[in-house]
Order: sequence, then C-alpha cells, then structure tokens
Amino acid sequence: MNLSRAQLELLCDIAREAGAAIMAYYAGPVPVSHKADESPLTAADLSADAVIRQRLEAAFPGVFILSEESVSAEGAGEDAPFFLVDPLDGTKEFLHHNGEFTVNIALVHGTLMAGVVHAPALDVTYSAAAGLGAFVQRENGPTKPIRISPRVPQKPLRMLDSRSHTSEETKRWCEGLGHPCEVATLGSSLKFCLIAEGRADLYPRFGPTSQWDTAAAQCVLECAGGQVVDLDGVPLRYARNRAMINPHFVALGDPALIDVVRERQSALRDKR
Repeated sequence: MNLSRAQLELLCDIAREAGAAIMAYYAGPVPVSHKADESPLTAADLSADAVIRQRLEAAFPGVFILSEESVSAEGAGEDAPFFLVDPLDGTKEFLHHNGEFTVNIALVHGTLMAGVVHAPALDVTYSAAAGLGAFVQRENGPTKPIRISPRVPQKPLRMLDSRSHTSEETKRWCEGLGHPCEVATLGSSLKFCLIAEGRADLYPRFGPTSQWDTAAAQCVLECAGGQVVDLDGVPLRYARNRAMINPHFVALGDPALIDVVRERQSALRDKR
C-alpha cells in the first residue's frame, strides 16, 4: 500500500490537527491517571486519539488502526495494511512542559510504508513514505528533504539518550563502545528524527518501548538513509501478530555504524 505525496500530506494534516487538540490542554493543569503499567494518561492523549481515529477512518476506510489508546473493533486479516498510532508520545514531557512530545502515525504493510512525527509545541513535522523519501517542515516554512549524515571517524559519536528513561545500562553500553561520545538527552520519538536530519549519530534504547512508540519515527529515519536494529543487528519489524513490546534497539544514522553495534554485542557475549 504505497502512499502518494498527497496522501502523506493528509497524514501530516491529521497529525497537526491532533497536535492542536493536545495544545488545548498544554497551558493549564491537566488531571493525570495511570495505566496498569504506571505510565501516565491525560485527557490530551484521549482527545488526540479521537481526532486521529475519526480522520483516519474517514480517509482510509476499512484500514485497521492500532493505537496506544484504542483499537479498531474489526479489521482485515493480519497481513493487511494497518496504522500504528501513538497520539501523544512523551506524555511525561508534555506534563513537564518542555515541548519534547509528539504525535506519531505510521502505516505498516509488511514493512513500514509511511510515518509522520509531529511535535506540536515545537511546530515541526517530520514525514516519510516508501518511494518518496523523508521530509521536515518547520512552522509555516517549506517542506524540505532530509538525509542522515555520514559518520566522521575523527569526531566523537553524537549519542542521544532518553530524557525520562535514561539508564545505567545505556551508560555502560556507551562506555564500552571504544569510541568517544557526546551524549545529549531528548524526549519522545524526536531522537530518531534528529538522526534522520543528520544532527546526531545514534540512539541506543535499553528500556521497554512499544511498536507505536517507534514505528513512525523509524520510517522517517529509514527513508532518510538510517536504520533501527536490535542488539544483534536485525532491523525492528512491525506486525499485529508480533509482541507489542520491542526488543532493545539502536537507531543509527550512517549504516556503517551497525558494525560498531555488532562489535559491542560481541564483546558483551565474550564477557558472559
């Protein structure tokens, strides 16, 4: 199910409309409840989810929607195309008012076919589709293509870490790479997008994430020339019949960095 440029723009519009619904709650206090896994849930999450579901069902009738906050009642077989949605990725960042939260919409049909990551507080939208490439639009400016940057061996690796989910395991993994690193923290799926723009090199993640957390941003990164792989170098895949929780992974800009990941894992196995 390849998307046209017009259909990709439609997904961007849907993500922006959901972002506007989120921003309606941003200025004031927002009541917070918690799910079974203790992750926060707000009215902004649910409002954005309702917008996305209504718009996607109207524009792509019959396509199954798997969202963090809701699931289509009926759908085609598990091999049919489906949308993976995180209506508010980075709820903790939203509650902290730091702007680092996003709306994530991905289309999956065997592989990642399209992805949109919209950061409403920053007014920036990343988008990508198979056969079209990866793009960014800031505020009301033009939509521009983006591309990862090649690794510069003489310079430190530009590493990204999660602002709200940093871990000692991540720190130890980075220290054992054998390469100097400069580490910056950032919230939500924006980390993938910075790598896609060539502004960072890699993002290792050793905490739990779900398919809807990563799919849209992985599509942006892959269409910009990067990769997202598990710790054995196998690309992350998406399907309704797969476990919703992702394995630990590393998002890479320059594909040559996959050798760095494999060397690190080999060294860890040798220690066991």
